[in-house]
Amino acid sequence: MDQLALLFVLLLGAVVSVPIGDRLRVPAPVLMTLLGIILALLEFVPNVEVPPDLILPLLLPPLLYAAVRRTSWRQFAANKRPIFLLAVALVFVTMACVAAAADAIVPGLPLAAAFALGALVAPPDPVAATAVAGQLGLPRRLVSILEGEGLFNDVTAIVLYHVAIAAAVSGTFSPWKAGLDLVLSAVVAVAVGLALGWGANKLMELLGDATLQISLTLLVPYASYVMAEELHGSGVLAVLTTALFLAEYGSDADDVMTRLAGHTFWNIVDTLVTGVAFGLVGLELHNAIRTASGRWGELLGWAAMVVVVVVLVRLLWLLPATWLTKRLHARRDYDEDIPVSWRETVVMWWSGMRGVASVALVLAIPLETDEGAPFPNRDELIFIAFGVIMATLVLQGLTLPWLVRRLGVKADTDREKELAKGLAERAAQAAKRRLREIEETEELPEELTEQMLRRAFDIGVRISPELAEDERREAHRERAHRVKRVRRIQQEMLSAARHEVLAARSEPGADPEVVDRVLRHLDVRSLR
Repeated sequence: MDQLALLFVLLLGAVVSVPIGDRLRVPAPVLMTLLGIILALLEFVPNVEVPPDLILPLLLPPLLYAAVRRTSWRQFAANKRPIFLLAVALVFVTMACVAAAADAIVPGLPLAAAFALGALVAPPDPVAATAVAGQLGLPRRLVSILEGEGLFNDVTAIVLYHVAIAAAVSGTFSPWKAGLDLVLSAVVAVAVGLALGWGANKLMELLGDATLQISLTLLVPYASYVMAEELHGSGVLAVLTTALFLAEYGSDADDVMTRLAGHTFWNIVDTLVTGVAFGLVGLELHNAIRTASGRWGELLGWAAMVVVVVVLVRLLWLLPATWLTKRLHARRDYDEDIPVSWRETVVMWWSGMRGVASVALVLAIPLETDEGAPFPNRDELIFIAFGVIMATLVLQGLTLPWLVRRLGVKADTDREKELAKGLAERAAQAAKRRLREIEETEELPEELTEQMLRRAFDIGVRISPELAEDERREAHRERAHRVKRVRRIQQEMLSAARHEVLAARSEPGADPEVVDRVLRHLDVRSLR
Protein backbone atom coordinates (compact mmCIF):
# COMPACT_ATOMS: atom_id res chain seq x y z
CA MET A 1 0.00 0.00 0.00
CA ASP A 2 1.41 3.40 -0.96
CA GLN A 3 0.70 6.85 0.47
CA LEU A 4 -2.04 7.67 -2.07
CA ALA A 5 -3.89 4.41 -1.40
CA LEU A 6 -3.65 5.09 2.33
CA LEU A 7 -5.20 8.52 1.80
CA PHE A 8 -8.14 7.00 -0.08
CA VAL A 9 -8.63 4.45 2.70
CA LEU A 10 -8.82 7.29 5.23
CA LEU A 11 -11.27 9.27 3.04
CA LEU A 12 -13.49 6.22 2.65
CA GLY A 13 -13.30 5.60 6.38
CA ALA A 14 -14.30 9.22 7.05
CA VAL A 15 -17.50 8.72 5.04
CA VAL A 16 -18.37 5.27 6.38
CA SER A 17 -17.58 6.10 10.02
CA VAL A 18 -20.48 8.58 10.22
CA PRO A 19 -23.38 6.11 9.75
CA ILE A 20 -21.51 3.39 11.67
CA GLY A 21 -20.89 5.80 14.53
CA ASP A 22 -24.55 6.84 14.56
CA ARG A 23 -25.63 3.20 14.76
CA LEU A 24 -23.11 2.28 17.45
CA ARG A 25 -23.53 5.63 19.25
CA VAL A 26 -19.78 6.15 19.05
CA PRO A 27 -18.38 9.49 17.79
CA ALA A 28 -17.00 9.26 14.25
CA PRO A 29 -13.62 10.88 15.21
CA VAL A 30 -13.04 8.10 17.74
CA LEU A 31 -13.81 5.44 15.13
CA MET A 32 -11.37 7.08 12.71
CA THR A 33 -8.68 7.12 15.39
CA LEU A 34 -9.25 3.42 16.03
CA LEU A 35 -9.04 2.78 12.27
CA GLY A 36 -5.73 4.63 12.19
CA ILE A 37 -4.42 2.54 15.08
CA ILE A 38 -5.40 -0.68 13.30
CA LEU A 39 -3.71 0.47 10.10
CA ALA A 40 -0.60 1.46 12.07
CA LEU A 41 -0.30 -2.10 13.42
CA LEU A 42 -0.45 -3.69 9.94
CA GLU A 43 2.98 -4.38 8.49
CA PHE A 44 2.04 -3.62 4.86
CA VAL A 45 0.75 -0.11 5.74
CA PRO A 46 3.50 2.49 5.24
CA ASN A 47 4.49 5.16 7.70
CA VAL A 48 2.81 8.49 7.09
CA GLU A 49 5.23 10.84 5.39
CA VAL A 50 3.52 14.20 5.92
CA PRO A 51 6.09 16.82 7.00
CA PRO A 52 5.21 17.89 10.57
CA ASP A 53 5.30 21.56 9.67
CA LEU A 54 2.53 20.98 7.10
CA ILE A 55 0.04 19.13 9.32
CA LEU A 56 -1.31 22.24 11.05
CA PRO A 57 -1.50 24.42 7.88
CA LEU A 58 -3.19 21.64 5.88
CA LEU A 59 -5.74 20.41 8.40
CA LEU A 60 -6.57 23.15 10.89
CA PRO A 61 -7.76 26.03 8.59
CA PRO A 62 -10.72 24.20 7.00
CA LEU A 63 -11.66 22.49 10.27
CA LEU A 64 -11.65 25.77 12.21
CA TYR A 65 -13.53 27.59 9.44
CA ALA A 66 -16.22 24.88 9.38
CA ALA A 67 -16.57 25.02 13.17
CA VAL A 68 -16.88 28.82 13.26
CA ARG A 69 -19.65 28.75 10.62
CA ARG A 70 -21.84 27.09 13.25
CA THR A 71 -21.53 29.95 15.72
CA SER A 72 -21.45 33.76 15.78
CA TRP A 73 -19.49 36.67 17.22
CA ARG A 74 -22.43 37.49 19.50
CA GLN A 75 -22.14 34.05 21.06
CA PHE A 76 -18.40 34.47 21.65
CA ALA A 77 -18.87 37.92 23.14
CA ALA A 78 -21.60 36.68 25.48
CA ASN A 79 -19.44 33.77 26.68
CA LYS A 80 -16.12 35.58 26.94
CA ARG A 81 -15.67 34.87 30.65
CA PRO A 82 -16.18 31.06 30.60
CA ILE A 83 -14.17 30.88 27.37
CA PHE A 84 -11.33 32.87 28.94
CA LEU A 85 -11.29 30.64 32.01
CA LEU A 86 -11.10 27.51 29.85
CA ALA A 87 -9.18 28.62 26.78
CA VAL A 88 -6.54 30.82 28.35
CA ALA A 89 -6.31 30.29 32.09
CA LEU A 90 -6.75 26.51 32.00
CA VAL A 91 -4.13 26.12 29.27
CA PHE A 92 -1.59 28.01 31.42
CA VAL A 93 -2.45 25.96 34.52
CA THR A 94 -2.33 22.63 32.64
CA MET A 95 0.99 23.51 31.04
CA ALA A 96 2.54 24.40 34.40
CA CYS A 97 1.26 21.26 36.15
CA VAL A 98 2.35 18.92 33.34
CA ALA A 99 5.77 20.61 33.22
CA ALA A 100 6.20 20.14 36.97
CA ALA A 101 5.19 16.47 36.75
CA ALA A 102 7.43 15.76 33.75
CA ASP A 103 10.38 17.52 35.39
CA ALA A 104 9.92 15.33 38.46
CA ILE A 105 9.56 11.94 36.76
CA VAL A 106 11.76 12.15 33.63
CA PRO A 107 15.46 12.15 34.59
CA GLY A 108 17.53 14.92 33.04
CA LEU A 109 14.61 16.64 31.31
CA PRO A 110 15.30 20.41 30.97
CA LEU A 111 12.57 22.67 32.33
CA ALA A 112 12.02 24.33 28.92
CA ALA A 113 11.40 20.92 27.30
CA ALA A 114 9.01 20.04 30.12
CA PHE A 115 7.07 23.25 29.45
CA ALA A 116 6.99 22.38 25.73
CA LEU A 117 5.39 19.05 26.63
CA GLY A 118 2.90 20.84 28.87
CA ALA A 119 1.97 23.30 26.11
CA LEU A 120 1.39 20.66 23.44
CA VAL A 121 -0.86 18.44 25.60
CA ALA A 122 -2.69 21.35 27.27
CA PRO A 123 -5.31 22.24 24.62
CA PRO A 124 -8.35 19.99 24.19
CA ASP A 125 -8.88 19.48 20.48
CA PRO A 126 -11.51 21.84 18.99
CA VAL A 127 -12.46 19.37 16.27
CA ALA A 128 -12.81 16.41 18.64
CA ALA A 129 -14.83 18.39 21.17
CA THR A 130 -17.30 19.88 18.68
CA ALA A 131 -17.61 16.69 16.62
CA VAL A 132 -18.27 14.53 19.65
CA ALA A 133 -20.50 17.04 21.45
CA GLY A 134 -22.53 17.70 18.33
CA GLN A 135 -23.46 14.01 17.95
CA LEU A 136 -24.52 13.50 21.55
CA GLY A 137 -27.40 15.96 21.68
CA LEU A 138 -25.83 18.04 24.45
CA PRO A 139 -27.39 21.35 25.51
CA ARG A 140 -26.43 24.20 23.21
CA ARG A 141 -24.86 26.12 26.11
CA LEU A 142 -22.35 23.30 26.66
CA VAL A 143 -21.63 22.97 22.96
CA SER A 144 -21.10 26.73 22.77
CA ILE A 145 -18.57 26.69 25.61
CA LEU A 146 -16.75 23.65 24.18
CA GLU A 147 -16.62 25.29 20.75
CA GLY A 148 -15.28 28.53 22.20
CA GLU A 149 -12.73 26.70 24.35
CA GLY A 150 -11.60 24.52 21.48
CA LEU A 151 -11.20 27.41 19.05
CA PHE A 152 -9.31 29.73 21.40
CA ASN A 153 -7.16 27.32 23.41
CA ASP A 154 -5.11 26.35 20.35
CA VAL A 155 -4.12 29.99 19.95
CA THR A 156 -2.80 30.15 23.50
CA ALA A 157 -1.17 26.72 23.50
CA ILE A 158 0.59 27.08 20.14
CA VAL A 159 2.16 30.41 21.12
CA LEU A 160 3.29 28.99 24.48
CA TYR A 161 4.66 25.92 22.69
CA HIS A 162 6.77 28.04 20.35
CA VAL A 163 8.11 30.05 23.30
CA ALA A 164 9.04 26.88 25.19
CA ILE A 165 10.65 25.25 22.14
CA ALA A 166 12.66 28.40 21.44
CA ALA A 167 13.91 28.38 25.05
CA ALA A 168 14.82 24.68 24.85
CA VAL A 169 16.65 25.11 21.54
CA SER A 170 18.52 28.29 22.44
CA GLY A 171 19.00 27.65 26.13
CA THR A 172 17.74 31.13 27.08
CA PHE A 173 14.33 32.44 28.14
CA SER A 174 12.98 35.95 28.67
CA PRO A 175 9.53 36.31 30.27
CA TRP A 176 9.17 39.87 28.91
CA LYS A 177 9.98 38.74 25.37
CA ALA A 178 7.61 35.80 25.68
CA GLY A 179 4.79 38.07 26.85
CA LEU A 180 5.48 40.54 24.08
CA ASP A 181 5.50 37.75 21.49
CA LEU A 182 2.14 36.56 22.75
CA VAL A 183 0.58 40.03 22.46
CA LEU A 184 2.12 40.78 19.05
CA SER A 185 1.05 37.39 17.73
CA ALA A 186 -2.55 38.10 18.70
CA VAL A 187 -2.54 41.65 17.29
CA VAL A 188 -1.07 40.55 13.96
CA ALA A 189 -3.51 37.65 13.71
CA VAL A 190 -6.58 39.81 14.36
CA ALA A 191 -5.40 42.44 11.87
CA VAL A 192 -4.77 39.83 9.17
CA GLY A 193 -8.06 38.09 9.89
CA LEU A 194 -10.10 41.29 9.67
CA ALA A 195 -8.34 42.46 6.51
CA LEU A 196 -8.82 39.15 4.71
CA GLY A 197 -12.41 38.86 5.93
CA TRP A 198 -13.24 42.31 4.59
CA GLY A 199 -11.44 41.65 1.30
CA ALA A 200 -13.08 38.25 0.82
CA ASN A 201 -16.50 39.74 1.50
CA LYS A 202 -15.99 42.40 -1.18
CA LEU A 203 -14.62 39.86 -3.65
CA MET A 204 -17.64 37.60 -3.15
CA GLU A 205 -19.90 40.47 -4.15
CA LEU A 206 -17.91 40.87 -7.36
CA LEU A 207 -17.88 37.15 -8.18
CA GLY A 208 -21.64 36.75 -7.88
CA ASP A 209 -21.68 33.09 -8.98
CA ALA A 210 -22.39 30.63 -6.16
CA THR A 211 -19.73 28.16 -7.33
CA LEU A 212 -17.02 30.81 -7.40
CA GLN A 213 -18.05 32.22 -4.03
CA ILE A 214 -17.92 28.80 -2.38
CA SER A 215 -14.55 28.11 -3.99
CA LEU A 216 -13.27 31.35 -2.49
CA THR A 217 -14.43 30.32 0.99
CA LEU A 218 -12.20 27.23 0.69
CA LEU A 219 -9.15 29.35 -0.14
CA VAL A 220 -9.71 32.10 2.42
CA PRO A 221 -8.92 30.03 5.59
CA TYR A 222 -5.62 28.84 4.11
CA ALA A 223 -4.70 32.35 2.98
CA SER A 224 -5.50 33.76 6.42
CA TYR A 225 -3.44 31.08 8.20
CA VAL A 226 -0.39 31.33 5.94
CA MET A 227 -0.33 35.14 5.83
CA ALA A 228 -0.56 35.43 9.62
CA GLU A 229 2.20 32.86 10.12
CA GLU A 230 4.44 34.66 7.60
CA LEU A 231 3.98 37.87 9.62
CA HIS A 232 4.78 35.99 12.89
CA GLY A 233 1.16 36.05 14.02
CA SER A 234 -1.13 33.24 15.15
CA GLY A 235 -2.53 31.46 12.11
CA VAL A 236 -5.25 29.82 14.21
CA LEU A 237 -6.48 33.16 15.59
CA ALA A 238 -6.34 34.69 12.10
CA VAL A 239 -8.58 31.96 10.67
CA LEU A 240 -10.93 32.35 13.62
CA THR A 241 -11.15 36.12 13.07
CA THR A 242 -11.72 35.79 9.31
CA ALA A 243 -14.43 33.17 9.76
CA LEU A 244 -16.24 35.21 12.42
CA PHE A 245 -16.12 38.31 10.17
CA LEU A 246 -17.60 36.43 7.20
CA ALA A 247 -20.24 34.75 9.37
CA GLU A 248 -21.29 38.18 10.65
CA TYR A 249 -21.12 40.28 7.48
CA GLY A 250 -20.86 37.86 4.56
CA SER A 251 -24.45 36.57 4.47
CA ASP A 252 -26.96 37.90 1.94
CA ALA A 253 -30.50 36.97 2.96
CA ASP A 254 -31.60 36.59 -0.66
CA ASP A 255 -28.58 34.59 -1.85
CA VAL A 256 -30.38 31.30 -1.35
CA MET A 257 -28.36 29.12 -3.72
CA THR A 258 -24.97 30.12 -2.31
CA ARG A 259 -26.11 29.54 1.26
CA LEU A 260 -27.62 26.10 0.58
CA ALA A 261 -24.74 24.95 -1.63
CA GLY A 262 -22.17 26.39 0.79
CA HIS A 263 -23.76 24.60 3.73
CA THR A 264 -23.62 21.28 1.88
CA PHE A 265 -20.07 21.89 0.64
CA TRP A 266 -18.69 22.69 4.08
CA ASN A 267 -20.43 19.69 5.61
CA ILE A 268 -18.57 17.54 3.08
CA VAL A 269 -15.24 19.25 3.76
CA ASP A 270 -15.75 18.97 7.51
CA THR A 271 -16.55 15.25 7.30
CA LEU A 272 -13.63 14.34 5.04
CA VAL A 273 -10.93 16.49 6.66
CA THR A 274 -12.01 15.51 10.18
CA GLY A 275 -11.83 11.84 9.23
CA VAL A 276 -8.38 12.17 7.68
CA ALA A 277 -7.12 14.21 10.64
CA PHE A 278 -8.11 11.64 13.25
CA GLY A 279 -7.01 8.78 11.03
CA LEU A 280 -3.56 10.38 10.99
CA VAL A 281 -3.66 10.61 14.78
CA GLY A 282 -4.03 6.83 14.97
CA LEU A 283 -1.46 6.18 12.23
CA GLU A 284 1.16 8.14 14.14
CA LEU A 285 1.19 5.26 16.62
CA HIS A 286 4.18 4.06 14.56
CA ASN A 287 6.30 6.77 16.19
CA ALA A 288 5.27 5.81 19.71
CA ILE A 289 5.94 2.10 19.11
CA ARG A 290 9.37 2.81 17.66
CA THR A 291 10.25 5.07 20.58
CA ALA A 292 9.17 2.58 23.24
CA SER A 293 11.27 -0.32 21.95
CA GLY A 294 12.68 -2.03 25.04
CA ARG A 295 11.37 0.62 27.48
CA TRP A 296 7.65 -0.07 27.58
CA GLY A 297 7.26 -0.24 31.34
CA GLU A 298 9.14 2.95 32.13
CA LEU A 299 7.57 5.03 29.33
CA LEU A 300 4.04 3.77 29.98
CA GLY A 301 4.42 4.74 33.62
CA TRP A 302 5.50 8.27 32.70
CA ALA A 303 2.69 8.62 30.16
CA ALA A 304 0.11 7.37 32.69
CA MET A 305 1.32 9.90 35.25
CA VAL A 306 0.95 12.80 32.78
CA VAL A 307 -2.50 11.54 31.70
CA VAL A 308 -3.62 11.59 35.33
CA VAL A 309 -2.28 15.14 35.74
CA VAL A 310 -4.02 16.37 32.56
CA VAL A 311 -7.38 14.83 33.48
CA LEU A 312 -7.33 15.81 37.17
CA VAL A 313 -6.19 19.38 36.54
CA ARG A 314 -9.14 19.92 34.20
CA LEU A 315 -11.58 18.63 36.83
CA LEU A 316 -10.00 20.55 39.72
CA TRP A 317 -10.02 23.72 37.63
CA LEU A 318 -13.58 23.34 36.32
CA LEU A 319 -15.19 22.89 39.72
CA PRO A 320 -14.19 26.29 41.21
CA ALA A 321 -14.31 28.05 37.81
CA THR A 322 -17.88 26.89 37.23
CA TRP A 323 -18.88 27.87 40.76
CA LEU A 324 -17.36 31.33 40.33
CA THR A 325 -19.03 31.82 36.97
CA LYS A 326 -22.40 30.84 38.43
CA ARG A 327 -22.00 33.31 41.30
CA LEU A 328 -21.09 36.18 39.00
CA HIS A 329 -23.81 35.18 36.54
CA ALA A 330 -26.48 35.24 39.26
CA ARG A 331 -25.22 38.48 40.80
CA ARG A 332 -24.88 40.53 37.61
CA ASP A 333 -27.27 38.67 35.30
CA TYR A 334 -24.77 38.16 32.51
CA ASP A 335 -26.07 36.90 29.19
CA GLU A 336 -23.80 33.90 28.85
CA ASP A 337 -23.90 30.13 28.54
CA ILE A 338 -22.79 28.30 31.67
CA PRO A 339 -23.23 24.77 33.04
CA VAL A 340 -26.33 24.75 35.21
CA SER A 341 -25.63 21.57 37.19
CA TRP A 342 -22.80 19.39 38.42
CA ARG A 343 -23.77 16.84 35.77
CA GLU A 344 -23.05 19.29 32.98
CA THR A 345 -19.75 20.20 34.65
CA VAL A 346 -18.77 16.52 34.68
CA VAL A 347 -19.62 16.20 30.99
CA MET A 348 -17.49 19.26 30.23
CA TRP A 349 -14.63 17.73 32.21
CA TRP A 350 -14.76 14.41 30.35
CA SER A 351 -15.00 16.21 26.97
CA GLY A 352 -11.40 17.46 27.22
CA MET A 353 -9.94 15.20 24.52
CA ARG A 354 -6.59 15.91 22.85
CA GLY A 355 -6.17 15.44 19.11
CA VAL A 356 -4.90 16.93 15.87
CA ALA A 357 -3.18 20.04 17.25
CA SER A 358 -1.25 18.04 19.86
CA VAL A 359 -0.13 15.50 17.23
CA ALA A 360 1.11 18.25 14.92
CA LEU A 361 2.98 20.01 17.73
CA VAL A 362 4.69 16.90 19.05
CA LEU A 363 5.82 15.90 15.56
CA ALA A 364 7.18 19.41 15.04
CA ILE A 365 9.63 19.15 17.98
CA PRO A 366 13.07 19.96 16.49
CA LEU A 367 15.67 17.26 16.10
CA GLU A 368 18.55 19.43 17.33
CA THR A 369 19.31 22.48 19.44
CA ASP A 370 21.11 25.58 18.15
CA GLU A 371 24.41 24.06 19.30
CA GLY A 372 23.88 20.94 17.17
CA ALA A 373 23.12 18.65 20.11
CA PRO A 374 20.07 16.33 19.97
CA PHE A 375 16.90 17.91 21.35
CA PRO A 376 16.75 16.79 24.99
CA ASN A 377 14.57 13.73 25.62
CA ARG A 378 12.76 14.11 22.30
CA ASP A 379 11.81 10.40 22.08
CA GLU A 380 10.44 10.39 25.61
CA LEU A 381 8.39 13.54 24.96
CA ILE A 382 6.91 12.00 21.80
CA PHE A 383 5.86 8.82 23.60
CA ILE A 384 4.35 10.66 26.58
CA ALA A 385 2.45 13.04 24.27
CA PHE A 386 1.01 10.17 22.23
CA GLY A 387 0.04 8.41 25.42
CA VAL A 388 -1.96 11.45 26.50
CA ILE A 389 -3.56 11.83 23.06
CA MET A 390 -4.58 8.18 22.76
CA ALA A 391 -5.79 7.87 26.36
CA THR A 392 -7.95 11.00 26.26
CA LEU A 393 -9.24 10.65 22.71
CA VAL A 394 -10.02 6.94 22.71
CA LEU A 395 -10.87 6.34 26.38
CA GLN A 396 -12.84 9.53 26.92
CA GLY A 397 -14.30 9.51 23.42
CA LEU A 398 -15.64 5.96 23.78
CA THR A 399 -17.03 6.48 27.27
CA LEU A 400 -18.44 10.00 26.83
CA PRO A 401 -21.71 8.82 25.18
CA TRP A 402 -22.27 6.39 28.08
CA LEU A 403 -21.50 9.13 30.62
CA VAL A 404 -23.92 11.56 28.94
CA ARG A 405 -26.71 8.97 28.99
CA ARG A 406 -25.90 7.95 32.56
CA LEU A 407 -26.04 11.53 33.83
CA GLY A 408 -29.12 12.37 31.78
CA VAL A 409 -27.58 15.45 30.18
CA LYS A 410 -29.47 16.36 27.01
CA ALA A 411 -30.47 19.32 24.94
CA ASP A 412 -33.28 21.60 26.07
CA THR A 413 -35.58 20.75 23.18
CA ASP A 414 -38.47 22.75 24.63
CA ARG A 415 -36.38 25.92 24.60
CA GLU A 416 -35.23 25.24 21.05
CA LYS A 417 -38.84 24.73 19.97
CA GLU A 418 -39.80 28.02 21.59
CA LEU A 419 -36.95 29.80 19.80
CA ALA A 420 -37.99 28.24 16.49
CA LYS A 421 -41.63 29.17 17.13
CA GLY A 422 -40.70 32.76 17.89
CA LEU A 423 -38.64 32.99 14.69
CA ALA A 424 -41.48 31.38 12.73
CA GLU A 425 -43.91 34.02 14.02
CA ARG A 426 -41.47 36.80 13.10
CA ALA A 427 -40.93 35.33 9.64
CA ALA A 428 -44.67 35.11 9.01
CA GLN A 429 -45.25 38.66 10.27
CA ALA A 430 -42.42 39.97 8.08
CA ALA A 431 -44.00 38.29 5.05
CA LYS A 432 -47.38 39.84 5.88
CA ARG A 433 -45.84 43.29 6.27
CA ARG A 434 -44.23 42.96 2.86
CA LEU A 435 -47.59 41.95 1.38
CA ARG A 436 -49.20 45.09 2.84
CA GLU A 437 -46.42 47.18 1.33
CA ILE A 438 -47.07 45.59 -2.08
CA GLU A 439 -50.79 46.30 -1.71
CA GLU A 440 -50.00 49.98 -1.24
CA THR A 441 -48.12 50.21 -4.54
CA GLU A 442 -50.21 47.93 -6.79
CA GLU A 443 -53.81 46.89 -6.91
CA LEU A 444 -54.39 43.28 -5.92
CA PRO A 445 -57.66 41.39 -6.24
CA GLU A 446 -59.18 40.48 -2.93
CA GLU A 447 -58.92 36.75 -3.54
CA LEU A 448 -55.23 37.09 -4.39
CA THR A 449 -54.59 39.06 -1.24
CA GLU A 450 -56.22 36.34 0.84
CA GLN A 451 -54.24 33.69 -0.98
CA MET A 452 -51.05 35.51 -0.17
CA LEU A 453 -52.09 35.87 3.47
CA ARG A 454 -52.51 32.12 3.53
CA ARG A 455 -49.04 31.71 2.06
CA ALA A 456 -47.66 33.98 4.78
CA PHE A 457 -49.38 31.80 7.35
CA ASP A 458 -47.86 28.71 5.71
CA ILE A 459 -44.36 30.20 6.03
CA GLY A 460 -44.63 30.16 9.80
CA VAL A 461 -46.56 26.90 10.16
CA ARG A 462 -44.09 24.91 8.06
CA ILE A 463 -41.29 26.05 10.38
CA SER A 464 -43.21 25.60 13.63
CA PRO A 465 -46.43 23.53 13.38
CA GLU A 466 -47.49 24.78 16.83
CA LEU A 467 -48.50 28.06 15.19
CA ALA A 468 -51.39 26.35 13.43
CA GLU A 469 -53.41 26.13 16.62
CA ASP A 470 -53.09 29.88 17.23
CA GLU A 471 -53.70 30.97 13.67
CA ARG A 472 -56.39 28.48 12.71
CA ARG A 473 -59.17 30.75 14.00
CA GLU A 474 -58.42 33.26 11.29
CA ALA A 475 -60.63 32.79 8.30
CA HIS A 476 -59.04 32.35 4.91
CA ARG A 477 -61.07 32.55 1.73
CA GLU A 478 -60.59 30.33 -1.25
CA ARG A 479 -57.28 30.84 -3.03
CA ALA A 480 -57.20 31.87 -6.66
CA HIS A 481 -54.82 30.16 -9.07
CA ARG A 482 -52.76 32.94 -10.55
CA VAL A 483 -49.45 31.12 -10.60
CA LYS A 484 -47.11 33.73 -12.02
CA ARG A 485 -48.22 36.57 -9.79
CA VAL A 486 -48.41 34.31 -6.77
CA ARG A 487 -44.82 33.16 -7.20
CA ARG A 488 -43.47 36.68 -7.58
CA ILE A 489 -45.24 37.99 -4.49
CA GLN A 490 -44.39 34.91 -2.48
CA GLN A 491 -40.70 35.33 -3.28
CA GLU A 492 -40.81 38.90 -1.98
CA MET A 493 -42.54 37.75 1.17
CA LEU A 494 -40.00 34.99 1.70
CA SER A 495 -37.26 37.53 1.14
CA ALA A 496 -38.67 39.67 3.93
CA ALA A 497 -38.87 36.60 6.17
CA ARG A 498 -35.25 35.69 5.44
CA HIS A 499 -34.05 39.22 6.20
CA GLU A 500 -35.92 39.16 9.51
CA VAL A 501 -34.53 35.78 10.58
CA LEU A 502 -31.00 36.67 9.47
CA ALA A 503 -31.18 39.92 11.45
CA ALA A 504 -32.07 37.87 14.55
CA ARG A 505 -28.70 36.11 14.36
CA SER A 506 -26.92 39.18 15.74
CA GLU A 507 -29.38 39.87 18.53
CA PRO A 508 -28.56 39.14 22.19
CA GLY A 509 -29.73 35.71 23.25
CA ALA A 510 -30.05 34.39 19.71
CA ASP A 511 -28.96 30.81 19.13
CA PRO A 512 -27.05 30.77 15.80
CA GLU A 513 -27.77 27.10 15.22
CA VAL A 514 -31.53 27.55 15.59
CA VAL A 515 -31.45 30.66 13.42
CA ASP A 516 -29.49 28.84 10.71
CA ARG A 517 -31.87 25.90 10.84
CA VAL A 518 -34.86 28.21 10.36
CA LEU A 519 -33.04 30.08 7.61
CA ARG A 520 -32.27 26.84 5.78
CA HIS A 521 -35.95 25.95 5.90
CA LEU A 522 -36.82 29.30 4.31
CA ASP A 523 -34.14 28.78 1.66
CA VAL A 524 -35.50 25.36 0.70
CA ARG A 525 -39.01 26.80 0.65
CA SER A 526 -37.80 29.54 -1.70
CA LEU A 527 -36.28 27.03 -4.11
CA ARG A 528 -39.57 25.19 -4.30
